[in-house]
Amino acid sequence: MADREDVIDVAINYTWALDTKQLDLLREVFTPDATGMLRGVECIGVDAIIERIGGSILRLDATQHLVGNHQVRIDGDSATHRCHLQSQHVKHGTPGGDNLIVGGFYDDRLVRTPDGWRIAHRTMQQTWIEGNPAVVKR
Repeated sequence: MADREDVIDVAINYTWALDTKQLDLLREVFTPDATGMLRGVECIGVDAIIERIGGSILRLDATQHLVGNHQVRIDGDSATHRCHLQSQHVKHGTPGGDNLIVGGFYDDRLVRTPDGWRIAHRTMQQTWIEGNPAVVKR
């Protein structure tokens, strides 16, 4: 049960890193060589993941990422995790509206490291949006 909780904590730590704009904390979420498919963009390595996320997050006035309905499967030093996500993005003064809400899911492969569980691969799949997509445009 402790492993399951630790894997879910990794998913939650991801959301706090984004919402506090402390993107270096993502180094405690992902392995150095992690890969990701984030809204259709392939990222190789934690630096590429941080760059992809930072391109949108850092220019926003506020975000809130919520995760739930966690499913965790542990197999020795490997695990899979998936959960639903809902994230709100705010950029004041955006023509067409200041808010965008995104719904979807994260699908993760994790490995146990000497520092704890880390995501080796994350797929972020958007399934719906509500609001103004211009909020997250560069």
